[in-house]
Amino acid sequence: MKYIAIDKIDFLLICLGVGLLAIGVQWFFVPIGLVTGGISGFGIVVYEVTSKHFAIPIPIALTNILVNIPLFAISIKQRGFNFAKKSLYAVILFSVWLSVLEYFPNPFRYITDILLIGIFGGATIGIGIGIVLRTGSTTGGTDMLASIIKFIAPKFPIPKLMLAIDAIIIIAGMSIFGLETGLYAIISVLVTTKMISIVLEGGLSVRAAFIITSKSSELIKKISEQLPEATMQFQGRKMVYSGQETELLFAVLAEKQLPKLKSLIMNIDPNAFVTIGEVREVLGQEMHHGL
Repeated sequence: MKYIAIDKIDFLLICLGVGLLAIGVQWFFVPIGLVTGGISGFGIVVYEVTSKHFAIPIPIALTNILVNIPLFAISIKQRGFNFAKKSLYAVILFSVWLSVLEYFPNPFRYITDILLIGIFGGATIGIGIGIVLRTGSTTGGTDMLASIIKFIAPKFPIPKLMLAIDAIIIIAGMSIFGLETGLYAIISVLVTTKMISIVLEGGLSVRAAFIITSKSSELIKKISEQLPEATMQFQGRKMVYSGQETELLFAVLAEKQLPKLKSLIMNIDPNAFVTIGEVREVLGQEMHHGL
């Protein structure tokens, strides 16, 4: 076991993440046949087909294991066993969770609104997958497939890759459970994708401001005094803007601080040129404390 041992915190997070994923699948989606993509969605399709046309339906947990075998082989070849070992725990635990939850009463069985099921089930699954991905692992299936594709083509973000793969599985689900159910599944997938992004990005709502000003010293002083939470960097780069010699300032701050920053800039230098962009991720201990 020492060869596949992982950090205890990561193991607990993986347990939590796949537990939420299994709840979303087993308690929300399976009862109404909502195929939202993923290996679990594919498993729902397989279960429905085999239960109708064969004597013994194939459980979702078994489909999860069988489909992940070739994906693990490719992933290990790409990144080595150290990357895949966490995902191995996640896949096994997911199948265990799916099997165990069958023996517990479903607290959501009385909810008949398919839209509510889709939204809250999608959110539960998205949070679960996001937690697992933050450990450097995957839950196997489509997120592992997305990781494999991203390894080959790094420019494609994992959430969007998963969305594309899920779309194919949803179409398969539509052919079995009907168009209306499939449309609700699309809403659920969008919720899942958004929740994954929120968990991966830490739920930050952060903006970056680039300020070209001729009054950099005064502006830096005021921002430091009135917006101490903002992470401010001074770039000593002189340039000419509107016929004046100016300097470039760069600030990272919470979205809620933007109005105050704009007010400071306009009061000190109404002629400043400012561009503001969205920040997808912030790294660094000092930055996180500031935001």
